[in-house]
Amino acid sequence: MTAPPAEMVAKDRRSSLRLQTLVWLRWLAVAGQTTTVTFVAFGIDFSLPVIPVFALIAALAIGNLLLVLRFPATQRVEPRFAFALLGFDVMQLTALLFLTGGLANPFVPLITVPVIISFTALPLRYAVALLVLAIGGVTILAIAPFPLPWYAGLTLEIEPVLKFGIWIAIVSMLSFAAAYARRISLEAQQISDALAATELVLQREQHLSQLDGLAAAAAHELGTPLGTIAVVAKEMARDLGDDPIHGEDVQLLVSQSQRCRDILSRIASLSKEDESHMRRMPLSSLVEEAAAPHRPFVADMQIEVEGEGPEPVGQRNPAILYGLGNIIENAAEHADRTVTVTARHDATRVTITVSDDGGGYAPDILSRIGDPFVSDRQGERQGDKRGGGLGLGLFIAKTLLERSGATLAFENAEGARITITWPRWRMETE
Repeated sequence: MTAPPAEMVAKDRRSSLRLQTLVWLRWLAVAGQTTTVTFVAFGIDFSLPVIPVFALIAALAIGNLLLVLRFPATQRVEPRFAFALLGFDVMQLTALLFLTGGLANPFVPLITVPVIISFTALPLRYAVALLVLAIGGVTILAIAPFPLPWYAGLTLEIEPVLKFGIWIAIVSMLSFAAAYARRISLEAQQISDALAATELVLQREQHLSQLDGLAAAAAHELGTPLGTIAVVAKEMARDLGDDPIHGEDVQLLVSQSQRCRDILSRIASLSKEDESHMRRMPLSSLVEEAAAPHRPFVADMQIEVEGEGPEPVGQRNPAILYGLGNIIENAAEHADRTVTVTARHDATRVTITVSDDGGGYAPDILSRIGDPFVSDRQGERQGDKRGGGLGLGLFIAKTLLERSGATLAFENAEGARITITWPRWRMETE
């Protein structure tokens, strides 16, 4: 019932950024820069170095056109190549702002866009390098000699103190946006990896539950050739039954063919005989089946089922079996001696509580238990070499149980305790 190893769900992130995404963002930048410069220079007649500015915009457009002609739309870019493209974008925008007023230009915050992209899609070393490049560019803009384009005969002077304040604001924005984008990206990737592992586990459990049907189909297919073998063996036994050399072998062939037919007959009837048992499962059977594989690994496994009225009987659900089994396994691994599984039911709710007498959850991560890649227990106890793990198995269990309609609560009470609660109607079937 353990979670699949991390390498089964790890993804290759080296080429995760699609070139077409960068190309479209750059075309948007070209369109925005062209529109803005045209409006400022010719719409409101502000004075600015038109030729150098349009040359910078043209350089971005030509570079983008070369990318479109050279690579297919589905091309995935390596981190180094993506870093080069985003670095060029930062330098092009820095040069454009340098010619149009530096930090006095109201479009300076746009320099954060390539940095945010890098922190969501590139390895950390490339993203940090781009952040340093952007901060360097903002610093250069603080000493730009070109004035902000303004009305004829007027010069908008920015006091050094205000310019320094703008520099602090832009650098702070870059740092905060980078850190926030990185955190969101990592959390999204962790959830994606963990959900992929969840799907693998659920598929495995569903395949296991279908083996009885496959066995019955195989028995049916093997029945005809085995029947032919049995008929031929009986005819040989009739002709060679008294033969001193081959008679005993022929009798053995007849008996073993009959034995094979009996075995296949039992397999073929297994699905029909156990159909109601496999499809409908009382609460006590559900708890016992989930706990049974882990009894040998704990000194004392206590199971209690109590409640008001008749016991709930529901569909056999591989997701619930796996999720509950994983939680019991986790308790067995960390218990000193005893694991207690208590199931209670009443007219409206079904509650299963799994508790152990181990060291419990670390207080600093108790509120994050169930998140992927968060260690679910305190570190190695003295004399105990069992570590806390990555928490991926517990995340999978929590996800599967919540999909079945359950709510989970994690707490410490003389050890760890997990309480799983369903509305009763979700645990019953007509």
